Amino acid sequence: MDLLRHLRHFVVVAHELHFGRAAELLGMAQPPLSQSVQRLERELAVELFDRSRRQVRLTTAGELLLGEAEELLAAEGRLRNLMHQVRAGALGVLRAGVPPETPAVTLRALLDRLTDRAPGLDVELHELTSGEQLRMLAERRLDVGLVHHPAATDGLRFGAPVDVPLGVLVPRSSPLARAREVELAALAGLDLVTAPRATAPGWHDHLLAVCAEHGFRPGRVRPARNPEFLFGLVLAGGGVAVEPATTARREPRIAWRPIAGAPLVKRTSAAWPERSAHPAASMFGQLAAEVLAETEPASSGPPVAPARRPWPVLFDEAG
Repeated sequence: MDLLRHLRHFVVVAHELHFGRAAELLGMAQPPLSQSVQRLERELAVELFDRSRRQVRLTTAGELLLGEAEELLAAEGRLRNLMHQVRAGALGVLRAGVPPETPAVTLRALLDRLTDRAPGLDVELHELTSGEQLRMLAERRLDVGLVHHPAATDGLRFGAPVDVPLGVLVPRSSPLARAREVELAALAGLDLVTAPRATAPGWHDHLLAVCAEHGFRPGRVRPARNPEFLFGLVLAGGGVAVEPATTARREPRIAWRPIAGAPLVKRTSAAWPERSAHPAASMFGQLAAEVLAETEPASSGPPVAPARRPWPVLFDEAG
């Protein structure tokens, strides 16, 4: 028995006290409505309406049931609305990964937009490298992440990518800081300070390949996990880093100069499991792309467009 359907029919008849008008409001014929109420009466073993007179009246049982039925139907509506919000990703917990170097202003903007879009969603942020995020996504210990490319695509969907041109970080006292832009070949023999390969293997290999292609073979590749350590190695002399312009803003003794021809861009996008994805994953990806595009400008000078795409487009921009 569909109890809720029969209760809905009963409530309309109880308010109208007329089966014909109630049937019109419900968009059904009168005989099926009468049968629905009769079945409810048989199920509850009571008479809900006094039909002995020309006017339909509620019995004592009917009056008592009306208040309970309205509360039950209202609770059903709240339950359906709650589950709709869960399906839409507006409620629940979203486990999201972000790179350790993500600027505070970017995190704040992303969290603010998530709160505006889904105020009931609990966003559980984790500071993780791309390698860690990809592993946790595969293990279903993370719902969505912001990863650097190239990256393994097996079993994952990607949001719209954001490309940020990279430049060279050098001490402001370096002769290289006097140039408007820097050729990669001019860095030959210097050490390259960059994140350890394990943090983003695809990106690390791509970076070294492009550097070699343009005449820069580092004397050594020196790993640096956090910006402060990276700045220290660069300021110590003999080493350079290849990073977005926003990285240099954290250290006034460091200068950022564009790379001639813009052969390197850092591509970032949201990634989430292709199957059984969290309902809010694509929304996170869309908002993250918007925030990254606004908070990661191309450079402090005129915008520099990437000369080419060093890897195929594998992204689902529709989310």
